[in-house]
Amino acid sequence: MRKAAAVPLSLLGLGVAGLGYASVIERNWFRLRRFDVPVLAPGQRPVRILQISDLHLTPGRTRLINWVRSLDALNPDLVVNTGDTLAHPDAVPAYLSAVEPLLSRPGLFVYGSNDLYAPRPKNPARYLWSSSKGPKQSVPNLPWPELGAGMTAAGWLDMNNTTARVKVGDLDVHVGGIHDSHINRDRYDEIAGQAPADADLRLGVMHSPDPANMSRFAADGYQLLLAGHTHGGQLCIPFYGALVTNCGIDRARVKGLHRHDSAWLHVSAGLGTSPYAPVRFACPPEATLLTLVPRRRPTAS
Repeated sequence: MRKAAAVPLSLLGLGVAGLGYASVIERNWFRLRRFDVPVLAPGQRPVRILQISDLHLTPGRTRLINWVRSLDALNPDLVVNTGDTLAHPDAVPAYLSAVEPLLSRPGLFVYGSNDLYAPRPKNPARYLWSSSKGPKQSVPNLPWPELGAGMTAAGWLDMNNTTARVKVGDLDVHVGGIHDSHINRDRYDEIAGQAPADADLRLGVMHSPDPANMSRFAADGYQLLLAGHTHGGQLCIPFYGALVTNCGIDRARVKGLHRHDSAWLHVSAGLGTSPYAPVRFACPPEATLLTLVPRRRPTAS
């Protein structure tokens, strides 16, 4: 009897320990990832882009708020928020407190579905076999206008289905951005067309890394694409990686720096989780500092 009970009890203990680690330790184990992106013309000075994404913020996430505040010490030349910032109707003041040191820097943002629609209780295991793509509630129930107003009041650019020109360090940067394709609010046709060739950098920004949109950005001459949404898979298996991506991108590019057609692509694993699935496993929450550096000069053969 004792031997028969030992195995299931051991498995139960491992499960409880794993859940505790995923929900208490790794979920709050914030990391900064760094990448050099060889996207600038030879001779241009490097610039730093800080990307934050998928905070899914609730007012009580004090540790997360303070960690985001500390990122100002990186002295980024540009801050990009790729969406899914909110997870609670009262989270806007908490978010503005988190980014307050960064708001004096050039910045821009797009929305994700969770900036408009509050998360709802559901079976968290559905994430493993069912995409969340599609329309949510008919009427947004999160204060996304207040969220956007707080950032634009500080000079950050709202890049939802629009283009803009911004000075980043010594660079003249053309930016194209779209709303969240995961809820069918992306309108790439509104920004379509060749990005200006005279820009020092052509930057595309979106929430969900939808391959069709990414291909259109690349075809229009955008050199660097930034996205979030995937949470890096959120629940990963060591030495295997993400089980799902929750969008059209392949598992191999669920997070990190990769290529897409002619462009560089960075997908952030993000900093938060839904309050109804507050776990991460083998995929710590992260922000990313991208240092844009010159491309190598071609060598004579």
